Amino acid sequence: MSVVLPAGYHDVVLVVVNYGSSRLLATNLPRTTGRSGVRVVVVDSFSGAGERAAVTRLAAAHGWELLAPDTNVGFGGGSNLGAARAVAVGARVLVFLNPDAWTDPAGLAALAAAARSQDRVLVAPRIHRPDGSVYSRGLTYLHRADGTMRGRRTSPDDVPWLSGACLAVGARLWEELGGFDEDYFLYWEDVDLSWRAVALGARLEVVDGAHVVHDEGGTQESRGRAKSETYYRYDIRNRMVFARKNLGPADVRRWRRALPRAARAVALRGGRRQFVQGIGPWRGVARGMVEALGVR
Repeated sequence: MSVVLPAGYHDVVLVVVNYGSSRLLATNLPRTTGRSGVRVVVVDSFSGAGERAAVTRLAAAHGWELLAPDTNVGFGGGSNLGAARAVAVGARVLVFLNPDAWTDPAGLAALAAAARSQDRVLVAPRIHRPDGSVYSRGLTYLHRADGTMRGRRTSPDDVPWLSGACLAVGARLWEELGGFDEDYFLYWEDVDLSWRAVALGARLEVVDGAHVVHDEGGTQESRGRAKSETYYRYDIRNRMVFARKNLGPADVRRWRRALPRAARAVALRGGRRQFVQGIGPWRGVARGMVEALGVR
């Protein structure tokens, strides 16, 4: 379906952070934007000369603006670079989308409409996997007692958050938040952003009319269910970074005691077989544990 963003919506900028995913960009980004006329900023975190050349060709062919840092700046750093450029060219609404995720122009318009509300609001869609199963119903809840994640609130102290696979936010709120915290590099920066948004009095909103498909792990080199070494390292490490930045001493102590159990749960997301196929998963888990325990 050809959808052009309504008049007044051309101050929407779509920000995508790429790392070694030019093939995904070539497929997913055009189906998301269609003929909507939305402005696109792609930030290519450096992963190699060949990938940089491929992304440069794609950007030229589709009219995307390309930002090309010399290093891998991580998800938060790349998002912040793209958002800064978007705001500089007059964006009032920012939409962040993973390279391994896609929607359509109608979904994009629905997200933009919700984010440009006069209210302070952080917006996300419902997210599905390619097979139609639910990846995220929008809100996920962080159990404050031990840092586990749940699909529904089971305690008044549970912390709601929105997945960074696709987020929309007004530029004014984004600047008030100061963007993503780049100390995370990868993973948990969306939990942190949601936490800080709520602390500022903003709402977290799920847009039922916007549906996004997320091919989780599509940007990682993997076999079967296996995750990347980087995934294990930062997912384990960053739970303690989040706790130290945002929670009180008693919570931090509980999270530290729960860390071995949490690390095991993270490791098993990729299945058991990966641990007999190479040392990468072991190394990622071990490094994540060491760095998490070193967070002070």
